[in-house]
Amino acid sequence: MLEHEINNYWKRIVNTMSEGMIIIGPEGTIITVNRAFEEITGYRAEEIIGEPCTLMHCDACEGLVTTKNGKWCKLFDIEENFACRCHIRRKDGIFVPVMKNAAILKNDMGMAIGAVETIADMSELDRLEQKYHQLARRLDHEDGFCGLVGQSPAMQAVYEIVEKAAQSDAPVLIYGPTGTGKELVAQAIHTLGLRKNGPFVQLNCAALNESLLESELFGHVKGAFTGAYQNRQGRFEAADRGDLFLDEIGDIPLSIQVKLLRVLETKQFERVGDHNPISTDVRVISATNKNLEDLIYQGKFREDLFFRINVIPIHLPPLTKRREDIPLLVNAFIRRLRQKTGKTIRGLSVKSMDILMNYHWPGNVRELKSTLEYAFVVAAGELIEPGQLPANLVSHKAERSVAVPAAANRPVPLAVGSAKEKKEKEELVAALRRTGGNQTRAARLLGINRVTVWNRMKKYGLDLQRVLLESGSGETG
Repeated sequence: MLEHEINNYWKRIVNTMSEGMIIIGPEGTIITVNRAFEEITGYRAEEIIGEPCTLMHCDACEGLVTTKNGKWCKLFDIEENFACRCHIRRKDGIFVPVMKNAAILKNDMGMAIGAVETIADMSELDRLEQKYHQLARRLDHEDGFCGLVGQSPAMQAVYEIVEKAAQSDAPVLIYGPTGTGKELVAQAIHTLGLRKNGPFVQLNCAALNESLLESELFGHVKGAFTGAYQNRQGRFEAADRGDLFLDEIGDIPLSIQVKLLRVLETKQFERVGDHNPISTDVRVISATNKNLEDLIYQGKFREDLFFRINVIPIHLPPLTKRREDIPLLVNAFIRRLRQKTGKTIRGLSVKSMDILMNYHWPGNVRELKSTLEYAFVVAAGELIEPGQLPANLVSHKAERSVAVPAAANRPVPLAVGSAKEKKEKEELVAALRRTGGNQTRAARLLGINRVTVWNRMKKYGLDLQRVLLESGSGETG
């Protein structure tokens, strides 16, 4: 096929491209576009041909458009091709991330007669990149239920409501003290939910002042405020067809609460400095460590917003309310730290575990994780000893044991007086012997939790090794 014959088919050829293509005349008006451009932008060819190219509001072009020297674009001053990653605005108002390549078209005399640009939609790549980071983070939390570790009744109740919430599209509000894993719960709802193939976008509402928070939530247009040098996509826009996690929602100012309520009611919002409404399809997951009903009474939180976001409440227990999960959490963190550091530490000594089990954990699971990270730095042997734990844990243990003689390294057996206590001790010994000393399985046999087994062993001064030796045999499977 000759060159002039190929020219007869150029429209058909460019319409096979997966990249959008646009040709712009010397005065800056759009001459033609291909089919991929129509799909990316939402504009039909007949709608956009003859319109100025600034219609796309490309943030990369904001510094290029000029009227100096009779040229509509500084691109004409650049001899080489121009390539960048930028955002263009679709017909529906949504900004799309694209990779743009642009070049000047010249005639046989070397005079510029226009420009050609190709754009590749990067939305899917951005989504896959975000999914990669989510999966990488999830692999780091491979234990338990979507990264949440614990088998206590309190956590089993959490898992049950998380699974039910995931199958709904209603707003979720996660309550819990700092460090209890509210972010992990939000991620679990997204991972198991109807929107798992969409984006999971999160924002800590306590980390920003009022003006920055509004911009982060809804985005802004160029010139909306000092420092707004280009258009910016907000979190609601980025989370379209996915889940938006708003952490520490109790810290949102009242002025932002009004706008947030409007988005939840109308599913539309406006960028800061703009008056064009943008539709969004987002499920909001919120979290707080505050009592929102108290804030409502104080006039710091809107009651109507509370009812909007509190459709499915999930309450995370503090670590002190599920102490039986501490050994499981310790094992999970040690396994991860061992893989990360290459150290041969395999666990805690009995005294160290005793300190952890009796500590009040104001920072909850996050503080427990930090404690073990500290211990991994200072420990050298296979077991973490009390002296290798943070000083505040050891001093807390010392305060609780001030009335105990220093020589008392083992728990003092309690005199078994009542028939009930005698039966309780006998059942505990029998369960430990039957399970070969496995306290978790012994707890299951007795219908109690592991911490109760551990407390009763201390209460009656039972030495596990001695109990097993006296039994002569034990179940090891």
